[in-house]
Amino acid sequence: MKWMSRFSSLVVGFVAITALTLTGCGTSQTAMGDSDEHSEVDHDDHGDEHVHGEWWCVEHGVPEEVCARCDSSLIADFKAADDWCEDHNRPDSQCFVCTPELFDKFAARYKAKYGEDPPKPEELAKDGDS
Repeated sequence: MKWMSRFSSLVVGFVAITALTLTGCGTSQTAMGDSDEHSEVDHDDHGDEHVHGEWWCVEHGVPEEVCARCDSSLIADFKAADDWCEDHNRPDSQCFVCTPELFDKFAARYKAKYGEDPPKPEELAKDGDS
């Protein structure tokens, strides 16, 4: 009977790992940027293209799944969590204008995934940090 319990645990573990691998650790297609809203190309104030649907929001320096500046549906949750910079109309936790060192937290995630530093978002690049 003990071997059946161990075998069942192994099977359950294998199924869970397989399911997480196939679903991207539970990230929804919308969070991954695969919705129609995110697959479009936007133009910023300078006419540059910003392609939604990638893992990283190059324009704003955060993963697309948490970029409230690209996905306005996220704003209410950030405001409800009292994570909002009224001065710059973005989450406090992503306000590189008020706290430029916040970018380092997001940059570390990018570097862990790609092995290189991410491109600087526009508001940091303007300061000559590019």
